[in-house]
Amino acid sequence: MHLVQSMAYVGQQPWHGLGNPLSPKQPIEVWAKQAGMDWAIEAADVRFVSGNAGTNLGSIHVFPEQKVLYRSDTKAPLSVVSSRYQVVQPMDILNFYRDLTEAGGFELETAGVLKSGKKLWALARTGQSVTLKGKDTVNGYLLLATACDGTLATTAQFTSIRVVCNNTLSIALGDSAGAIKVPHRSLFDAQAVKRQLGICVSSWDSFMVRMKALSERKVSDAVAEKFLRRVLTYSPTSTPDRDAIAVSERAIKAVSQLYTGGGRGADLASASGTAFGLLNAVTEFTDHHRRARSEDHRRDAAWFGAGAAMKQRAWDEAMKLIA
Repeated sequence: MHLVQSMAYVGQQPWHGLGNPLSPKQPIEVWAKQAGMDWAIEAADVRFVSGNAGTNLGSIHVFPEQKVLYRSDTKAPLSVVSSRYQVVQPMDILNFYRDLTEAGGFELETAGVLKSGKKLWALARTGQSVTLKGKDTVNGYLLLATACDGTLATTAQFTSIRVVCNNTLSIALGDSAGAIKVPHRSLFDAQAVKRQLGICVSSWDSFMVRMKALSERKVSDAVAEKFLRRVLTYSPTSTPDRDAIAVSERAIKAVSQLYTGGGRGADLASASGTAFGLLNAVTEFTDHHRRARSEDHRRDAAWFGAGAAMKQRAWDEAMKLIA
């Protein structure tokens, strides 16, 4: 089952053949239509009927503390939220990029709807890029995503994508964990978020320096083994869970195989036997191989969930290797 309800893209077809192809530099309105984002989130009071089942219907009452969010086009319900919940509309996500694409040199590459409209995202290329030895290119992107079911604050984050394998990695913004998050109890102020991001544009430069350092840091088999154990052996509770550790052993074996030549781009000079190769083995495993109910669940986890946390651990451990 696909969680991706609809999607549009420019350039290479992403994921498993999903999405509507667009030619470059289309207006935002075309993106909205082709990405399935040309609708609005509407709200209505929560109502309930009092009275016993099987008897005459009782009276209808309103519960003012909650509201139902639903799609304007299909009237399909999306979620029940607090009356104080601040909605971010599909067009808010796309309009966020309007001035960035018109004046800032950004280019939208993918946008779409997950889970029937409960989650929305758009990803734009920033124009920033680094090529490591062996013609290994990593490009910079800006991801903006939101959800109306309480699972995600509106999140703007710089992300890198390694061209050879499509692996994604969040870029740390200054001292933060790499994302600007606006909770739904606050109004989403696009300009304020852009100002915060603007302060962090220089983060690409330090990211590039670190990528180059990782690609030049050779690691022994023993160091590689310790790295993978630190990143992949973890238990969600204080008492080790045998199943979790068994899964970790499988993950360590799978990531080791990617690192030692099985991964896309693993044989490039930048990745072969280096800390950069180790990091990319983890990101490839997370983005493309980790067990998931579907490709779309995996993508969701790789950007926002357990996969993103795993990549962050790998990044932190990789930073120790070049400290």
